Amino acid sequence: MLLRLAVVLSVAMFVNSAQAEDVKPIKALLVLGGCCHDYAKQKDILKKGIEERANVEVTIAHDPDSTTKHLNPIYANAEWYKGFDVIIHDECSSDVKDTAIVDGILKPHKDGMPGVLLHCGMHCYRGDGFDKNATAWFEFTGLATKGHGAQLPIALTFVDKESPITKGMEDWTTVNEELYNNVEGKLKDTAKALVRGKQTYKNKDGSEKVDDNVVAWTNTYAGKTRVFATTVGHNNATVQDPKYLDMVTRGLLWSCDKLNDTYLKKK
Repeated sequence: MLLRLAVVLSVAMFVNSAQAEDVKPIKALLVLGGCCHDYAKQKDILKKGIEERANVEVTIAHDPDSTTKHLNPIYANAEWYKGFDVIIHDECSSDVKDTAIVDGILKPHKDGMPGVLLHCGMHCYRGDGFDKNATAWFEFTGLATKGHGAQLPIALTFVDKESPITKGMEDWTTVNEELYNNVEGKLKDTAKALVRGKQTYKNKDGSEKVDDNVVAWTNTYAGKTRVFATTVGHNNATVQDPKYLDMVTRGLLWSCDKLNDTYLKKK
């Protein structure tokens, strides 16, 4: 009897191990580069942090150009997104605003490709105003934002503690960071807030003011596409914070509808 039980257990363990090996990693494309950030280091921080936390294979498309006007070379290929399961937009290219280019970047997402937007990815493809391209991009992001104040600590509060992305996470305060504004004062109707951020600073007259904005959320784009976004993540110290990497990784898995024990790695 004991021998039979041992055989059954061995077979079960072999099957479970084989099934685990058969689970193909999610293929993520990390697009980053442009103005104002240490993308040279953050690309490696994000890749390492995400791959340590989940069964995800991150391919980096880094543009070393440090302006807002340069298009990431990956987009020169009309089929730039082929072979990937999810796109992480972390670029800072606000002055790339040719309609055909913007349409080409949005195409896979309109067709259902999940998206993750980090920090300045929210400020892309809009120029200085809110033209057709900006409106189209903000429909994808789920929130209109075009500016930020001084770098100061941001107190993060998880307002949706039951979301599978944030469940079990605790509020925390960042190092000096940029708090992006919410131009319309709220998310798009297709989006749902996960985290709010408060930043306290002094006016010129010495009085104290508090800015309070949504800093992480989910969006449903084109009626079907899952998008996770956060405006947090300017400085390397924040990007490499385990709490930040946990949130981004879980958001990525959620966007792919794979936020489960099969894809999450045990710590």
